[in-house]
Amino acid sequence: MKDLIKEISSCKLCVPHLALGPNPVVAANEKSKIVIIGQAPGTVVHKSGIPWDDKSGENLRKWMNIDKTTFYDSSQIALIPMGFCYPGKGKTGDLPPRKECAPQWHDLLFAEMKNVELILLVGKYAQDYYLKKKSKRNLTENVRAFNDFLPKYFALPHPSPRNNIWQAKNPWFKTEVLPALEGIIKNILK
Repeated sequence: MKDLIKEISSCKLCVPHLALGPNPVVAANEKSKIVIIGQAPGTVVHKSGIPWDDKSGENLRKWMNIDKTTFYDSSQIALIPMGFCYPGKGKTGDLPPRKECAPQWHDLLFAEMKNVELILLVGKYAQDYYLKKKSKRNLTENVRAFNDFLPKYFALPHPSPRNNIWQAKNPWFKTEVLPALEGIIKNILK
C-alpha cells in the first residue's frame, strides 16, 4: 500500500489539464474499514495536501459524528477522491473531477484494502461511478434511497456549505439519513 500511495502521489497523468499543477491528495491504509469517496480537492486542500481539510470536511465529520483524530486515522477511514488533484475553476465553481483518476487508481487501492465494510459515496460523481445502473435519477433520490445501497454503499450529498439550501429543502436528510449514518459508523468503528 505504501508503494501505491507513493505512486499516486507522484502521478502526472493530468498535468496538461491542471492549472495549479498536480498535487494528488489521498489517504488509505490496508486496514481501512470505511472508505469515503469524494469529488476532488478544492484549493484549500490542494495547498495543504490534507484531504477534507476545509469547511466541507468539518461538516462531513459532524454528519458522521466523529472527531478529527478518528477521521484522519487511515487504519479506520480511507479518504479517496474521484479526482486526486484540484481540477481548476469553472464558470460556476470548481471543475468536475478529472475522469482519469478513478479508473487508474481506485481498483488498485481497493485491492489492497481487505477490511472495508462501508463506502460513503459523497456527491453525484462518486454515486454515478459506483452505483452505475442502480443509481436513481438524481442525487436527492440516491440519498433518500440510501438503504437500497447498503450494506456496501451509503449515498450522501456533498457537505459543502453551498449545499445548505439543499438540506433546507430536504429536512428528511437530518431526521432520517444522518441518524442512520451515525449508527452504521459507530457500529463499524466500535
